[in-house]
Amino acid sequence: MSVAAPSKSHLSSTTGRVAHILVVDDQRANVEMAAELLRVRGYRVDTAVSGEEALEQVRTSPPDLLVMDIVMPGLDGYEVCRRLRAQPETALLPIVLVTSLDPHAERLKGIEAGADDFLSKPVNWPELFARVRALLRIKSLQDEVRQQAKELREWNTKLEERVRKQVSAIERLGRLKRFFAPQVAEAIVAGGEELLAPHRREITVVFLDLRGFTAFTDRADPSDVVDLMRAYHASMGRIVDAFGGTLEHFAGDGVLIFFNDPVPVENPAERAVNMALELQCAFQPIAASWAQRGHTVGLGIGIAQGEATLGVIGFESRWEYAAIGNIPNLAARLCGEARVGEILIDAQTERDVGHVLETESVEPLQLRGFQQPIVAFRLLGLRSD
Repeated sequence: MSVAAPSKSHLSSTTGRVAHILVVDDQRANVEMAAELLRVRGYRVDTAVSGEEALEQVRTSPPDLLVMDIVMPGLDGYEVCRRLRAQPETALLPIVLVTSLDPHAERLKGIEAGADDFLSKPVNWPELFARVRALLRIKSLQDEVRQQAKELREWNTKLEERVRKQVSAIERLGRLKRFFAPQVAEAIVAGGEELLAPHRREITVVFLDLRGFTAFTDRADPSDVVDLMRAYHASMGRIVDAFGGTLEHFAGDGVLIFFNDPVPVENPAERAVNMALELQCAFQPIAASWAQRGHTVGLGIGIAQGEATLGVIGFESRWEYAAIGNIPNLAARLCGEARVGEILIDAQTERDVGHVLETESVEPLQLRGFQQPIVAFRLLGLRSD
């Protein structure tokens, strides 16, 4: 007998494979006839001649549908049906029960056992084929829903894992930002260690220092010293972040900030001088507050621009991201020369900002560590025009 090619209706919508049917009957002639007729219609068919054999085949080679006689020695069709319904993996397996007994009474028992459909002997084959097609369509939809639910669980698991990693990265970034400049912390968390490798780059360096701080610490209560430093650092740190500066370190009352590294920025010199002007303004109420308590403190600032060596320095248990060379030293020396409320800048910085900011030259400065006098300028503010 020739076998017809399977039509699309005989394929599983979730896997694209031929639908698999298990036919169970203790009468071998009956089981072979049903199996052959179903194979002709393009299904993959296995057979079993007892309830025990049917359960074993369902376990080892799960079918898409079960066509089973009720009256069999040993486990009958009802018991097989009940056992299959008791297992989560076969709870929705479509089952068609077939019997030669009283159709009405057997149908009720079959429904109670969990059967999906019921046929009487002698079997009306066109009716059987129609019911098989209908139940396989339902099974295909159930498989599709089950597959979608599985994919959704997998997506949720991946999403939860991604969220956990992101939360962990955010928490780690928050902790790192307490010890590193935000740009450096973000590079570490993002795995951008190459940004932190030793290199040379042109940067603009800003150095801040408190005037009168040594005298203040000699006279003030230790808690007052800490209060002043907290207010100073909080105010300075907020403004440094706003302008995108890299805060290198605190050295007591001295603070070093640079621009254009590790992440390049536009107009680093303009950012630096505008930040310095805002820092001086922000420090005025702090100075006024302590003046009312009898303590005179003020802020001096030095700015220099040029190439420096940058990278991570330190040892295994303590690392810092630092700028090394003449430019950071020059900014520190200019800061040392600046009076209270004054901002001194070097010639290169003045060339970059002179078109937008008002400056005035000062006498060439003989600075420690520099053999030649340094040309410097006092920063006055924005140009009036």
